[in-house]
Amino acid sequence: MKSIADFRNEYTLAGLDERDLDAEPVGQFDRWLTDALAAQVFEPTAMTLATVDAHGRPAARVVLLKHFDAEGFCFFTNYLSAKGEDLVRHPYAALVMYWPQLERQVRVSGPVTMTSVAESDEYFKRRPRGSQLGAWVSEQSRVIETRSTLEGGLLSITKKFEGIDVARPPHWGGFRVRHDAIEFWQGRQNRLHDRLVYTRQGKDGWKIERLAP
Repeated sequence: MKSIADFRNEYTLAGLDERDLDAEPVGQFDRWLTDALAAQVFEPTAMTLATVDAHGRPAARVVLLKHFDAEGFCFFTNYLSAKGEDLVRHPYAALVMYWPQLERQVRVSGPVTMTSVAESDEYFKRRPRGSQLGAWVSEQSRVIETRSTLEGGLLSITKKFEGIDVARPPHWGGFRVRHDAIEFWQGRQNRLHDRLVYTRQGKDGWKIERLAP
């Protein structure tokens, strides 16, 4: 067995001070995402989504952030997928975004709701046509025989929508994670990282606290 116990990096790029934070977490997140885009981080909107299933067992996978504002953080998926079914049963989730080039991590947690039909339709119309067709083809998370199952399904659905706009499948749409807590993590030397967390207080207020690394 190959040992990786001694593999480590030091974090030396920056620090995070309370005095430099935005007054509310979405503003701070916008700053950091802008930095990630400027640094040309690969898939800067990729985030790990953690859910629990009907038996309380955790599951995690990577999804893409497509919208964020004061109401929450949105991603889109097949509602009949494993994560979709998890969120319908247990509408609470955690998100993690990690930008190694900046030595930064953001953690988001809170209750989950489906986006409106109008929001799902609006985003679906903006997707590449191939992705629109793929949403009809894939029975996400289900066992399939071979790759040709997908390829045959794509040929069939492409013919069905030939010459017309691709409609949004009724089983496909968005989820919104309403952030009750957001933690901003900046790597520091000697593993004494900066961790500053916003916790929702009432309707519009936020408490900012520093956590031990």
